[in-house]
Amino acid sequence: MRKILILALALASLFGFAACSSDSGSDMPTVTVRVENMSYSPASVTIQKGQTVEWIFDDNGLPHDVVESSDETFKSELLTEGSYSYTFEEAGTFDYHCTPHPMMLGTVVVEE
Repeated sequence: MRKILILALALASLFGFAACSSDSGSDMPTVTVRVENMSYSPASVTIQKGQTVEWIFDDNGLPHDVVESSDETFKSELLTEGSYSYTFEEAGTFDYHCTPHPMMLGTVVVEE
């Protein structure tokens, strides 16, 4: 019985340390949005504050951009290839569009 209790405490400590280390925010993965077929895929992503979104452009030579809709908080150049990244430091919902193709819409939801 004592061995089970020690094992349970050891596992609880291990999981507790793992939970603490994942909250550090230092190793948050970049979220990828593909710009292809006249759309953003996925069209909506949810991330944590401090996380980066990378848009990868690959739409058969068609130029696209990524422009935040309300005040241009983030804005890429027109690109036919390559990528654009933005790190979101504020929580909120950020709608964006493609300037030459206004039917291309996307959203980034940033949580605390």
